[in-house]
This record gives sequence, C-alpha cells and structure tokens, in this order.
Amino acid sequence: MTQPMLILILSLLLGVQPITTDLYLPALPSMTAAFAAPMSQAQLTLSALLLAFGTSQLVWGPLSDRFGRRPILLVGLSAYIVAAVVSAFAVSMEMLIVARAVQGAAMGASVMCARAIVRDLYTPEVGARMMSKGLSGLGVIACVSTPLGGLVADLLGWRFALMLLAVFGALTLVVVVRHFEETVRHPNEEALRPARLFSTWKHIVGHHTFWSFALLATSSYGGLFTYLAASSFVFIELHGLSRTLYGLSMFSMSLAYLFGTVFCRRMLIRYGVRRTVAIGAGFSLAGGTAFGLLALFGVHAVWATLLPIYLFMVGHGVHQPCGQSGTVGPFPRTAGAASAMGGFVMMVCAFAMGLWLGKNMDGTVDPLANGMWFWGVMTALVAWGLVARVVDEAGEVMTEQTGSAESPGSVGR
Repeated sequence: MTQPMLILILSLLLGVQPITTDLYLPALPSMTAAFAAPMSQAQLTLSALLLAFGTSQLVWGPLSDRFGRRPILLVGLSAYIVAAVVSAFAVSMEMLIVARAVQGAAMGASVMCARAIVRDLYTPEVGARMMSKGLSGLGVIACVSTPLGGLVADLLGWRFALMLLAVFGALTLVVVVRHFEETVRHPNEEALRPARLFSTWKHIVGHHTFWSFALLATSSYGGLFTYLAASSFVFIELHGLSRTLYGLSMFSMSLAYLFGTVFCRRMLIRYGVRRTVAIGAGFSLAGGTAFGLLALFGVHAVWATLLPIYLFMVGHGVHQPCGQSGTVGPFPRTAGAASAMGGFVMMVCAFAMGLWLGKNMDGTVDPLANGMWFWGVMTALVAWGLVARVVDEAGEVMTEQTGSAESPGSVGR
C-alpha cells in the first residue's frame, strides 16, 4: 500500500465512528417523536451503540491478532451494512436500539483494526503522526456527516438518513477489498488460547503507559460524547434551530477538530508528545471551563455553546492521535488486544455518561455545560499528570523523531 492509500483506508475505517454517531443526530428528535418514546430511551440509540462498540473490540482484537486484520474487517463491515439497513426499517424504538447495538458491535472491528494497523506498521512516535493524518480524514468525514444528516432528515426523513450509513459502509468495504493489504506479517497463533489471552489482558491493564494514554483518549472523548448526546436537543428544541442549521453548527465544530489534528502533527514534530499533550490540555480545560461558567451565570445563547466547544475540539484533535497511538505503543505483538482494551475503556465511560445524561437532561443547557466542564478538567489532570509522568519516566523516548521513517516499509518492529 502506498502511504496516500493507507491514509485513505485509515480515514474510512476511523470515519465509520463519527458518521455512525453524527449523521443521525439531527434526526434524533424526529425518531423520538415518531415512536412516541421518552428522551431517555432515545439516548439509548447512541449509548447502546457505543457500549456494544466498546465491548465488541475485546473480541475483535484477539481475533485480529490471530487471523489478521483483513478478515476481521471484511466480516465487521459486512455486518455493519446489514445492521444499518435493519435500523433504517425499524418499526419500533426497541428494534432500532437493538439494530444500533449490532451496528456498534460491527463498527468495533473497523476502528479497532485501524488503530492496530498503525502499530503494525509504525513505531509509536511516528504512529502518533500517522494517526493524526488518519484522524484528519475522520475530521473531514465528521464535517460532512451532520450537515448531510440534517439536510436528508429535513427533505426525506430520518429513515433515509440512517440508510446513508449502509451506503458509506458499502463504499468502505469496496475500498478494503480492492486495496487493503494484510499488515500482520506473523499472526500470533497463541492469541486465542485462554491462558495466553488472560496473560495478555493482565499485561496490558497492568501497564502504566497504557492507562495514561487510554485515560487521555477516554477523558477527551467523554467531552465529545457528552456534546454528541445532548447537543441536538439543546440546539433544536431549546434554541429552536432547524435540523439543517444544527448540522452546520456541527460542521463548524468538526472544522475545529480538524484544525486540532493538523496542529497536533506540527506540534509533535516541534515539541514531542509531552508538550503537545500539555498544550492540548490547555484548550480542553479552557473550553470546558468557559462553557460551565457561562451556563452558571445564565448566558445561554448559541454562541455561548459554540465558542467553548471550538476550544475543546481543538484539544480533542490533539489528544486522540496521541492517546490512541500511545495506548497501543508498548504492545507490538498484541496491538489488536491493546487497541481493543483502550476502545473498551473509552466506550464504557461514554455509556455511563449517556445514562447520566438520560436521567439529568431537564430542558436546559446545564447538563451539557456541566458535563463538558467535568471532562475538560479530567483531560487536563490526565495530560499534565499521568501522561507527563510516563513520558518523563521513559526518558522522552516517545518524543524522539525518526526523520524519514514515515513510510511503512522503513520502520522496523
């Protein structure tokens, strides 16, 4: 695979997640009304998807270490397409929740493999830069997802918006079939043996570097998930925006994230991981705190929501490449299992946040603002504490630059 093709494949595999969560958000109030369902049940269409997404990775990860990334991607993407079609034709909210959960489980294969592929081909420090390129592609997909979902929901209805997910899954499957080359050169034949699997999980969860970077990615994603889960109700029902305008607001948010990924790449080259993550945490803390304080003092205008989110999303664009590549960095032979565990931690946290929002959404902006404030503080604490410490203990190994090593063939194991 050429590097441009690899970046395209990574962008599509990682982009399955934002298009699955973002594209249907403008239609979420319509779905709720169509099935006469309570808001808490509507939230489950997102929370159940993400819980299944996180849990499934614990299965996909060891399977991909044993059999390779390609067969797991083919199975996962095929199941994703089927689940997307079923969700579009759901006849009840319960059926929609189940279909979305299956879709989330299938989605786990795509995202987990993308993170593991980066570790298959690159050393951790170069992997962070490559991950930022793939996540820039994700940012482009996220930019398009919500405006497109809002437009389709306004013109054709929410079922057509969900059907677009099947189309995206099919296109991604075609690219993988035609262009993806297996990156696991020596499959781990012992990956699925119970004793070895238990030993692998024990080694991963006992590793300080894993937890530092996994918690960084989790804290930052916790803020994003809070916004995704609550923003459609805040903007459409509280502020009275149309679905199309809401989609445009999400587009602007995705642009801020995209800027963050590019900013991350430049900062990594100049300053290394430690300082890059520390600077990103400043954006996360500033955004979350500004949102919380504005809501606390009764400033509830649209701009008072968007401007803090822009700051938070710049930080998110820094923390995801560093967090996701750092999570799998110490585990070259079990990158699939490490990627899976990191994804599981992230999605369990998101599921818990979804349950909290379902119980606390009260028709005001306060639950969203307080949730973002909380995650901004948590992200800063992890970045300035745990991540800084493990990088210092490693002697700044992760900040060493490899110059021309940004091609898969030139990076050793």
